[in-house]
Amino acid sequence: MSRIDELIQELCPDGVAGRPLGSLGTRNKGTAMTASKMKTIGGGGPIRVFAGGQTVADVAEDAIPAKDIVRVPSIIVKSRGHIGFSYYERPFTHKTELWSYTIDAPGVDQKFVYYYLLTQVEKLQVLARATSVKLPQLSVRDTDTLNVPVPPFEVQREIVRVLDKFTQLEAELEAELEARRSQYEHYRTEFLTFGDDIPWRPLGEIATVGTGRHDTKDATPDGEFIFYARGREPLRLDSYDFDERAIITAGDGVGVGKVFHFADGKYALHQRAYRVVPGEQLDSRFIYHYLVSDFSRYLERTSVHASVTSLRRPMFLKYPVPVPSRAEQERIVATLDKFEALVSDISIGLPAELAARRKQYEHYRDRLLTFKELAS
Repeated sequence: MSRIDELIQELCPDGVAGRPLGSLGTRNKGTAMTASKMKTIGGGGPIRVFAGGQTVADVAEDAIPAKDIVRVPSIIVKSRGHIGFSYYERPFTHKTELWSYTIDAPGVDQKFVYYYLLTQVEKLQVLARATSVKLPQLSVRDTDTLNVPVPPFEVQREIVRVLDKFTQLEAELEAELEARRSQYEHYRTEFLTFGDDIPWRPLGEIATVGTGRHDTKDATPDGEFIFYARGREPLRLDSYDFDERAIITAGDGVGVGKVFHFADGKYALHQRAYRVVPGEQLDSRFIYHYLVSDFSRYLERTSVHASVTSLRRPMFLKYPVPVPSRAEQERIVATLDKFEALVSDISIGLPAELAARRKQYEHYRDRLLTFKELAS
């Protein structure tokens, strides 16, 4: 029997009563300042600003009204799109469409509440989809009335101690994996840096560049074929457009010039996503690695704007590509494919270990935070 089981048997053998989340502390409303205004005043200050669950900027103390700043550890609710929770300990604020909770009820550990809320994300995601026909959206009432079990304080603290340890181990693995990714990117750049001693050709002369014909609304969750849209995660569709080896990238959105997929076989394609099909002179994996390494820098070099928000076909057609010998391309591909697998393939190495650790953590978290309900 674990220490937690012993404490439960000793302190709450008949079950645990629940309380509405809104009754456990203060709900913080955030600031009415617009996200665009926040971005213009950013400058590495001590106040972190969240919008849509993501960091918008770190701003100076006097950039945000004092009444809108939360200065104690709190739980931030990601209420739109991908539902979730963040625990933040430094001073922060957030847009008014978000809210956060500062848990200060006697006998309630805030970190315990945060860990419990993580077990409710899937249920809340379903609720958010059911109540919003467009972007999944939670209401304040959805979280205020959410029932949170409140076992004796000693039980809460022991659960927090165990889960904090799991979280720390996961963070260490993530840091190591990030270091490996940086190392991979360094070697990738080194392998893919060429001079004038090899031929360079516009991509449009040595590859086919085109788009698809589908919209995101065409996706079917259990579709037979992979459907590359504009996001980082592919969708599914019951029909396919192409059967080939190609490099796929978004034509607009947050992934412009940064998110690339390698298609090998049958797939469907969004009308604002691009496919690059190399000709005989190019190894398809070679040009995939080169685009991942260089295309965003190419956009920065050629754009007159601070950032590129959408791509047009001529940008691809004019893109200069090195064309070393096929033997040299294949040598580079063999090396970079191995590096990529080590930092991306969840079946081997650190990614596999991190995936296994997350699965283990979620299993224990859900188990530790499931209590017998106290009879009324």
